[in-house]
Amino acid sequence: MDNDEINTGRRTFNVLHTPGHTLGHISLYEPEEEILICGDLFHKNDIGWLNIFREGVSSIQRSLESLDRLSMLRIQQAYSGHGPQMENPLAAIDAARKRFEKWLSMPDKVSWHACKRIFSFTLIIKNGLAKEDIGNYLLKCGWFQDFARYSFQVQPEEFIQILLDEMIRSGAASWHNNYLIATAPYQAPQEKWMNKNIKPKDWEPYYFVT
Repeated sequence: MDNDEINTGRRTFNVLHTPGHTLGHISLYEPEEEILICGDLFHKNDIGWLNIFREGVSSIQRSLESLDRLSMLRIQQAYSGHGPQMENPLAAIDAARKRFEKWLSMPDKVSWHACKRIFSFTLIIKNGLAKEDIGNYLLKCGWFQDFARYSFQVQPEEFIQILLDEMIRSGAASWHNNYLIATAPYQAPQEKWMNKNIKPKDWEPYYFVT
């Protein structure tokens, strides 16, 4: 909840409700060291993707309001859900704000950013996808269905090639021996990690003995 505190034993973080990426998105702020953990609201050189079909058309405005709230804090170090530490957090906030403001007048960029970012993460996690597997994979994804039908007004089957063409054109991905590979630097997860049960709702309860 907004304004709650989380005590880690050595530090106490303030919980800040910063909707935008999702309605329930939060950031954590440690006032002594002036450390911000901003989740997926913004990153060092990017911003979190938005699914306006699930989070609402006002998600851009909510993101801007959340950035305004964070800009009032004294921040020495900032960490997001993806990417490196931000050495200049306020500059990153300003850059994020400009991009969101641009999106207000060019809503199609919201959809393209989301599609390319989500699909790029898929390629990173899976260390690429074979050409023959891409169509079946995308058609099973809710986000892909949403953006195809409601943002680009095409059938999902038609949108497969459109997205692939844009991934190649923008430099987000490239072909290597009939595998589509993300071009961003990354280290693919180990196969043993991929096979683990990683969904918290499925974790076995763990009881501490005192």
